[in-house]
Amino acid sequence: MTDIATGENGLNRIVIVGASLAGLRAAEALRQKAFAGSVVVVGAEVHRPYDRPPLSKQLLSGEWDVEQVHLVKPELFDDIDVEWRLGSPAIGLDIEEGRVDLAGGSSLEFDGLIIATGASPKRLPGHEDFDHVHELRTLDDTLAVRDEIAPGGRKVVIIGAGFVGLEAAAIAKSLGNDVVVLEGASAPLIRGLGAEMGSAIADLHSDHGVEVRCGVRVDCLTDDGVRLAGGEDLAADVIVVGIGVEPATRWLEGSGLELRDGVVCDETLRARLTNGSLSRAIYAAGDVARWPNQMFNEEMRVEHWTNATEQGIQAATNMLNVAAGEPALPYAPLPFFWSDQYDNRIQFFGRATADDDVKIVAGSVADRKFLALFGRNGQLHGALGVNAPKWIMPTRKLFNKGATWEEALEATGDLSA
Repeated sequence: MTDIATGENGLNRIVIVGASLAGLRAAEALRQKAFAGSVVVVGAEVHRPYDRPPLSKQLLSGEWDVEQVHLVKPELFDDIDVEWRLGSPAIGLDIEEGRVDLAGGSSLEFDGLIIATGASPKRLPGHEDFDHVHELRTLDDTLAVRDEIAPGGRKVVIIGAGFVGLEAAAIAKSLGNDVVVLEGASAPLIRGLGAEMGSAIADLHSDHGVEVRCGVRVDCLTDDGVRLAGGEDLAADVIVVGIGVEPATRWLEGSGLELRDGVVCDETLRARLTNGSLSRAIYAAGDVARWPNQMFNEEMRVEHWTNATEQGIQAATNMLNVAAGEPALPYAPLPFFWSDQYDNRIQFFGRATADDDVKIVAGSVADRKFLALFGRNGQLHGALGVNAPKWIMPTRKLFNKGATWEEALEATGDLSA
C-alpha cells in the first residue's frame, strides 16, 4: 500500500466500505475537495444509499414511498463520480496488502480506506424461525413490517423500548393496531435518559393507549406471540424486535485494527492498530466509529443521523489533509438526535447517563412540554426537550462554551412559553 507520506498523489484509490449516510457523505466530500483519484463505495445492500430515520417514521406509516427515502435523486446519482459495488458485503481486510475482500471472491486494492459499515441489530434466539418476527434496520425490513400493520386490527408486540421501538409503536398504534411494548429495564431509554425522563417518554405512549411494560424478560418467541419469563404468553400477530445494535466489525476481526464496541480511532477518526499505533490511511465514520470526543473528554460511539453526516465528511477531509501534509482536525461535535412519536417532537443535545443529575427547568411532564437538563461532575452534559424546540435549541450555545451545571441552570432559569 502506498505510504501517504508521499502526499496526496499517493492516494490513487480510496475505498469506502458502507454505502449508507456516512459512506455517501464521505464520497461526496472527497469529490467536493477535488480528489482526482478513483473512489469505490462498497455496500452490503443492493439499494442505493437511503435515509434511515424515516424507516421507523414516514416510510413505516405509508406517508412516504421508497423513492423519498433515497439520499440522492436517481438523475443525480451518477454525478457523484464514484464506482458503486452494491450488494457486495465486505468480508475481510488485509492492511499490509491494502486490500478489502468481498463476498463472492472479488477484492479491492486501496491506498486509503474509510470504514462506514454502521451497525447490525441484535437478535433474540429463534428470531429467524418465525415469519411474523421482524426488525427495523433496513429498507426491506420496514416494507415487510408496513405490509403487516398497514391494514390495522393486528396485535403488535414491540420488544425493546429504545427510540426505534417506540417510534414503531407510535406508528403501529396510529394505524389502528393493538400495541404492547416490552422493556427489560425499569424504564424506557434508561441508559440514555435515566429512569425519570424515560418514564416521561413512556407517558406519551400511555396517552395513546399503548401499554409499555417495563422490567419484563422475554423467555422465547412462539408461533402465537411471546412467552415471558414466568410463563405468561402474550399473543401477537406481529413482533418487532428492537433490542439494540452492535457495530458491524466482524469482517474486521483479525485484521490488526483495534476493535472495542466499534473501530477504535484517535480524535481525528484515524483507526488504531492492535499494537497501539495509528493506521496509515484508514479512517472510520458513523455508527461503527469509536473515538475520543474532546468536547466531553469522553470516548464514545454515536448512533445518530447528524453524527453520521458530519463524521463521514470529517473522515474524508482528514484523510486528504494528512496525505497533503496538512494537519488533521479533531472531531469534537455536540451529539444531537430527535425522535417523532405521535404528535410529539423529542430533541436531545449532549450525552447523558442514568446517574446524571436531572432537573426540569421549563414546562412540566404533566403538560407534555418541558426542557430538562442533565449535569455531571458540575458540568452541563445533556438537554432534553419534549415539544419545546424554542427552549432546547438555544442550549446549544451553553454546550459550545462549556457551561457549568450552575451556569446552565441560571441561563435557563427564566424560560417561559
